[in-house]
Amino acid sequence: MSSPQTRELVLTLSCPDRPGIVHAVSGFLAERQCNILDSQQYGSPRTSTFFLRVHFDSPIEQTPLAAELAPVAAPFGMQWDLHDSSHRPGVLVMASREGHCLNDLLYRWRAGYLPGNIAGVVSNHTDLAGLASSYDVPFHHLPVTPETRVDQEQKVLDLVASLDIGLVVLARYMQVLSPQFCGALPGRIINIHHSFLPSFRGGRPYEQAYAHGVKLIGATAHYVTADLDEGPIIEQEVARVGHGHDPAALAAVGRDLECVALARAVRWHLEHRVLPDGQRTVVFA
Repeated sequence: MSSPQTRELVLTLSCPDRPGIVHAVSGFLAERQCNILDSQQYGSPRTSTFFLRVHFDSPIEQTPLAAELAPVAAPFGMQWDLHDSSHRPGVLVMASREGHCLNDLLYRWRAGYLPGNIAGVVSNHTDLAGLASSYDVPFHHLPVTPETRVDQEQKVLDLVASLDIGLVVLARYMQVLSPQFCGALPGRIINIHHSFLPSFRGGRPYEQAYAHGVKLIGATAHYVTADLDEGPIIEQEVARVGHGHDPAALAAVGRDLECVALARAVRWHLEHRVLPDGQRTVVFA
C-alpha cells in the first residue's frame, strides 16, 4: 500500500523493440525515488513491438511525473499512458433483456471486485429496470428502431460525456452498434458473446450447437469495432459438454461462461492490463 506521501501509479507503454527500454524506464523511476511494486513485459516476435506495464509507488504526482517522462519516452517512440490507481473510471453498462451478465457485474462492483464505478445502465427494454434499481444504479430506457438508431446512439454518447464514462460494457446488449458509434469510443467498448462464431450465427445458437453435437462451448469478451464481433479478443472461457446437454442446459453453461469472461475482461481493462497489438491484445493478467 502507498504511504500518505506517495501514490500508486501504473505506466503502460508499447514501442518498437530495442535494447535499453526497461533500463530507461526503471532508471527514470529510481532517480525519482519511485518504488516498483509489479512489472510485466512482453516482446512480440510477430510485430517486433515491446509492451510494458509497471505498477509503482511515486512521491511525485501523476501530472508532473508524466511531464518528466515525456522526453525519456520520445527517443524510443513510446506510446504510453500514466494512470493513478486510485481513480475509478465511470462504467456504463448496456443490456437488453437477459440480465445474467449485468447482475454479475453489479454484484462484483458492489462487493468491491471491480476498480470502476458503474454510473448507469442503458437498455432498449424495461425488463432490467428493477435489477438496476436494487443496486441504486440509474436506469436509462432508450428504445431503438432502425429509424431512431442515430438519435438513440447520440443519447448514449451524451450519457458517456455527462457521466464521465471511461468504459462502455455490452452485457448482452442485443443491438448492432453503428460504425459511427464504435468510432467515437475506440478501445472503450467491451462486448460478450458465445464463442461459436463464426459458426451458428443468429438468435438460436445453442439449438444449432445441440443439433451439431458440439462437445465444447465458450464465451468471448472483446473490444468492439465496426467489424461485427471481430474486435480484438481480451478473454475467453470454455467448458466441455456432452450428449446429455439439451439446448437449455447448453445455454445455462454458456451464461456462466459469459459472466466469468466478461468480468475478467472488464477488470483487466480497468486495471490497465490490456494493451492493443493490432488485431490482438497483450493482457498482463
